[in-house]
Amino acid sequence: MTEILSPERCETMAQVRAGVDQTDRELVALLARRFGYMDAAARIKPDRDAVRDEARKAQVIDNVRGHACAAGIPEAVIAAVWEALVEGSIAYEFDRFDALRVEASAR
Repeated sequence: MTEILSPERCETMAQVRAGVDQTDRELVALLARRFGYMDAAARIKPDRDAVRDEARKAQVIDNVRGHACAAGIPEAVIAAVWEALVEGSIAYEFDRFDALRVEASAR
């Protein structure tokens, strides 16, 4: 297995690609945990109207803009990624909310 180097230590494209691939695996694992929280939200929220919360969405995107700025990475890119992530998360949560209610009514 190729040793994963920090970006500063990379000298070849193979090293860069190995680092990117490892980072992508880590990001997917973190996103799986984040979607687990969407499962919890779908279970906890009392009604379907509570799934979409525009104020919370704006807060989340503002938060990541601040984190991006502090990290020295492009805020607009991160905000766009999070816009897609949050919208996908809301769609997922709607699906889970509905599925959980169907399962509960079938019992």
